Amino acid sequence: MTEEYRTESDTLGPVKIPKDALWGPQTERSRHNFPTGQLMPLPIIRALLQIKKAAAEANLELGAEPQNKAQAINEAIDHLFTLSDVQLQKDFPLHVYQTGSGTQTNMNTNEVVANEAMKLHPDLTILPNDDVNRGQSSNDTFPTAMNLVAVQALDQLEPAVQHLIDELVAKEKQYWKTVKVGRTHLQDATPLTFGQELSGYIAALKHDLNYLQQLKPTLYELAIGGTAVGTGLNAPTGMPEQIAAKLSQVYGHHFTVHTNKFFGLANHSGLNVIHGALKALAADAFKLAQDLRFLASGPRAGLRELKLPANEPGSSIMPGKVNPTQAEAVTMAALRVFGNDTTITMASSQGNFEMNVYKPVIIAVFLESADLLTGTLRNFADKAVHGMTVNADRMNALLDHSLMTVTALSPHLGYHTAAQIAQLADREGLTLRQAALKSGKVSAEQYDQWIDYMKMTRVDQDQPEE
Repeated sequence: MTEEYRTESDTLGPVKIPKDALWGPQTERSRHNFPTGQLMPLPIIRALLQIKKAAAEANLELGAEPQNKAQAINEAIDHLFTLSDVQLQKDFPLHVYQTGSGTQTNMNTNEVVANEAMKLHPDLTILPNDDVNRGQSSNDTFPTAMNLVAVQALDQLEPAVQHLIDELVAKEKQYWKTVKVGRTHLQDATPLTFGQELSGYIAALKHDLNYLQQLKPTLYELAIGGTAVGTGLNAPTGMPEQIAAKLSQVYGHHFTVHTNKFFGLANHSGLNVIHGALKALAADAFKLAQDLRFLASGPRAGLRELKLPANEPGSSIMPGKVNPTQAEAVTMAALRVFGNDTTITMASSQGNFEMNVYKPVIIAVFLESADLLTGTLRNFADKAVHGMTVNADRMNALLDHSLMTVTALSPHLGYHTAAQIAQLADREGLTLRQAALKSGKVSAEQYDQWIDYMKMTRVDQDQPEE
């Protein structure tokens, strides 16, 4: 069936638009000019709608917008907010890979709001540029939306990180005095407890969470009010401050427009530096997941100090095989974040003079990184760490066969003699105890007194996380 069209004109001429589409000519042009890649994330669309609503209210309060038009714009936006993601997406068909300022998505928003407002109020003429976009530019609304959605993404990520910390802390307490062999350089080292080992991962994640929380306020500085190049041309006096106040109420953070607008349009340093913290979190999560899956390797031919939950069959050909899939998901997500960080770093350095023109890709990959970490870390906490148990017998066996507990003999016999005992054990396939007694340097009573695994961990000097 042939689709019906209507014809509208913009400054370049007439454009055929699907008859029932809420968008207008500029959206339709972009839809055909840039058909590649992912759609613009809906959080950006919803943030732009919030900005348009705040702007209409501010313009009304400042006498810059007639009451009937401001009210129609707000009613239209309120209706759009009631739509599901699927319903809303129909009206916002544009892709990330478009103009680098996000102008076409800003215009898409203006056109949809204007047409929706006129559907609700057929007696009014609401213009996308003159009414919905009054006192604004794509150059200040889009970076403002970028900061808003980045803050939202961090608000969702932070509890997920804390949840993983909490699950690890529970295991830390449970296994605070479970002694095992330590490892450095992939070689045996002196003993520690599994609780102590976990405490290191916990501390890393706490630092990562703290970095995010400390850096997040840099995103509270909004570009709105800068309009085209940062001068604020055509923005009524007081409008930016009112928009920031209204957005602060909506998002629950104290946003401000008291920042250099030339910086706000041309640079995205806040998103760049915070994504660096996301990269650090991803790196620490990668190491945690990697180490736990190695410690759980086996079940017969690996380290098998840990047992991870069996969430699903692991092989289409090997019956009974179970894989550390949650760890694999975390490590894959981390690699994606590493790549996204390179993208954001390069994109933040680009764009000439008064405008960074890589805005859509910056926020798209930022949101992807935050979303990947939020989901995979929460799942890892629930479906891997929560049900993780230790194989105490295996830990004890490996510890008994380790040669590096000889370190406890060093203060009594000297480094050189202790090394000779370790080398004797390794050369002749003896246990360390057997080698020590064979050396004639140590009596059985002395060995049992000096080689005390629990004392070697010094665990009693520390306390598990509260």
